[in-house]
Amino acid sequence: DASGGAGLAADLKTFSEYSTYGMVALTTIATMDPDNDWKHNVTTLPISVVEEQLKTILAGDTKIAAMKTGMLGSVEIVELAAKTISAYQFPKVVIDPVLACKGEGELLNPETAQAIQKYLLPIADVATPNLLEAGIFSGLGKLTTIEDMKKAAEKIFNLGTKHVVVKGGKSLEGDKAIDIYYDGEKHYILEAEKIQSAYNHGAGCTFAAAITAGLATGLSEKEAIFKAKDFVTAAIEHGFRFNKFVGPVFHGAYRLKDSETI
Repeated sequence: DASGGAGLAADLKTFSEYSTYGMVALTTIATMDPDNDWKHNVTTLPISVVEEQLKTILAGDTKIAAMKTGMLGSVEIVELAAKTISAYQFPKVVIDPVLACKGEGELLNPETAQAIQKYLLPIADVATPNLLEAGIFSGLGKLTTIEDMKKAAEKIFNLGTKHVVVKGGKSLEGDKAIDIYYDGEKHYILEAEKIQSAYNHGAGCTFAAAITAGLATGLSEKEAIFKAKDFVTAAIEHGFRFNKFVGPVFHGAYRLKDSETI
């Protein structure tokens, strides 16, 4: 995300806040046109460039503790991600199955959804689809209630994903920002007061990155997910205006929330 609010920019900021060392393999560049109502343009990098980045990342002497995916712009890149995860045997795998940019209704590359469902969701320790994505992967279509979210989480779990978080955020009616976590046995409702601002750009990426960093530091999936909810809620609460179109979350808010510096 060229504006710095989402994607790998959000991931690296979050990893740093968790005192972890982050590395990124860039797959897709998202740019926005301020002269055309912030219309998104998405450019997918050649797969050879992605492969070269992964080779660099995996050459470290220290075993990588956890990894996540983000926006994957082609079927070939999805397949490469799955192959790499299988070969490296990452201890923890978080799949954030990004299918569209925030504020854009059109899927980035519709055929990638099927590839993500086939190759990545079955090997995920945690998957973090939003309402749109969960509706697609579950086959339930538009999700409008907590019960819809629970059913979608169950169906995604049945694809092989060990832990599922359906991100609802502010999209449901009511005064709560609600996410549903399902571990195969129980549904957990993660809720916070809705924050009445438009400054939530990068919230989904940040949530998934916080789960990843929590797992890397030794938290269980449940612990990592609950902490990530608190982390992203603080980040949204202290989000700020970038321009008239968008405002990103503030990644330092959780660390600084008890101080007088924010």
